[in-house]
Amino acid sequence: MTHEEYMAEALELAKRGMGFTAPNPMVGAVIVKDGEIIGRGWHRKYGDLHAERNAFADCEAKGIDCTGADMYVTLEPCCHHGKQPPCTDAVIEHGIKRVFVGSGDPNYMVSGKGIRILRENGIEVTEGVLREKCDKLNEIFFYWITNKRPFVTVKYAMTLDGKIATWSGESKWITGEEARLDVQRERLRHTAIMAGIGTVLADDPMLTCRIEGGRNPIRIICDSNLRIPLDSNIVRTAKEIPTIIATTNRGKGTDIEKGEKRRMLREMGCTIISTKAHNEHVDINTLFRRLADMNIDSVLVEGGGELNESLFHSKHVNKVKAYIAPKIFGGKNAKSPVEGLGVRTPDDAYIIENTEIRTIGNDILIEGTVRYKQYKFRRIVIDLKEGDQDVHGNN
Repeated sequence: MTHEEYMAEALELAKRGMGFTAPNPMVGAVIVKDGEIIGRGWHRKYGDLHAERNAFADCEAKGIDCTGADMYVTLEPCCHHGKQPPCTDAVIEHGIKRVFVGSGDPNYMVSGKGIRILRENGIEVTEGVLREKCDKLNEIFFYWITNKRPFVTVKYAMTLDGKIATWSGESKWITGEEARLDVQRERLRHTAIMAGIGTVLADDPMLTCRIEGGRNPIRIICDSNLRIPLDSNIVRTAKEIPTIIATTNRGKGTDIEKGEKRRMLREMGCTIISTKAHNEHVDINTLFRRLADMNIDSVLVEGGGELNESLFHSKHVNKVKAYIAPKIFGGKNAKSPVEGLGVRTPDDAYIIENTEIRTIGNDILIEGTVRYKQYKFRRIVIDLKEGDQDVHGNN
């Protein structure tokens, strides 16, 4: 096997931790000796042994000596004490001769230090093996550890004519079973899932992960006027599945009515996040700061056009996953994925780059990262006559 093939094996192992390691990364490791894989390991869940130590435990369980072996690991070994001791110590103690690394770790406590420590202890290190694939696996972790704000993916299913529902509001189902299963994997990958109150009132969804052995995401409902019904599926199951209701300090109803609704929601297991009203809606910037404080590293958005537009407008969307079905709904009043006011000119569009296109059953998935337009400001200085006020402006 080649170096790339061994790293590919480590990548497949890393994926087994999907949904359980956040806010830590997914990591896989294999140990190779005399051309044979003698140990395998991955980071199984947050707080447990890291991939390297699990791989060594696999060897020890088989009674295999790792001295002189090679290790392939998808992410630079850690070199600091956290919930687990440094993996660099384990690599050195087990006599590993060479280490092949996929991604560097952007965490300032590691970033290059882990590799330097290994080299200082006589271990040969090769960096960047299948780096692009290793980086993509942990795009959420890389963004979170660098920016300390949630990585946001906007997902929607639409027809070829850009409709997410018929004129009557019906939307089940636009895409086929294969595409819907892919969405379940995204619910597992992200720590939280977000929807607007319109989606709750129209569909009464559960917003759970329906993969056997999976984990339900934290549910976040943007509900400016606290209209969510107490008998909705979301509220009824809030004691079993963590649920956040984001609302405003304003809204319809008296203070007594709103206070009573909040009290009842809390009693039923919901967490309430209140923000100042921004254009009569939840202030997205404040909400995401609060989510970051709660250690929520990623959010999958399955909302309607208004919520999607507010997220784009506030520049919180990192990635788009658009599932396109070979169907036509038509209807001038049928909903589209992104509504609101929208951009003024084509030059102001939100650009989707690094796109990937693949077929899922009869449907097409287009996904890519979002690039926001960077405005350049030119300072204007006007020479004034005596008696005029000084004026400085930006355009």
